[in-house]
Amino acid sequence: MRRLALALLTVVPLSGPALAQSNDTEVVLHTSEGAIGLELFEEQAPTSVENFLAYAESGHYDGTLFHRVIDGFMIQGGGFDTDFAQKPTRAPIENEADNGLSNRRGTLAMARTGDPHSATAQFFINVADNTSLDHVSKSSGRTWGYAVFGRVVEGMEVVDAIKRVPTGNRGRFGDVPETPVVIERVEVLDAAP
Repeated sequence: MRRLALALLTVVPLSGPALAQSNDTEVVLHTSEGAIGLELFEEQAPTSVENFLAYAESGHYDGTLFHRVIDGFMIQGGGFDTDFAQKPTRAPIENEADNGLSNRRGTLAMARTGDPHSATAQFFINVADNTSLDHVSKSSGRTWGYAVFGRVVEGMEVVDAIKRVPTGNRGRFGDVPETPVVIERVEVLDAAP
């Protein structure tokens, strides 16, 4: 398998601690709109990365939708198949939003309910700086934040194309792409030698 070009690792600026880029896992989201290369932050978000990789390697994401798309905010996927049936998930994981990483444009974060420790398979890519989603304190679900565990290093133009698709309502869901945007598969790239 190919490695993502190291020159592309500076595509998305982050705040917080320095990131050990050479040891981070790289994956490619193959979507109906094109490929999105991701770098996963194993050191800063080990539980979230392990969780995402377990779903990816089991084939869970194959044929799932970006089911919630809000231009100026984020694109969310990984939970529903093309018939809009929710896929079964593993147990929720511990929230790692206090890892010092910020929900900036191009970052990848775990989606969850109001319970800060409810994230399972769903994730989102920030299409704007969403610092209001960052960790503030552990006092409530509102202040706990959403755990950033990776970033786009290639294919941000694909993310931008997805954020612009026309959306509408589907049953109880809003912001659903009128033409399905499908995650065809997630490819985990070989680690560097």
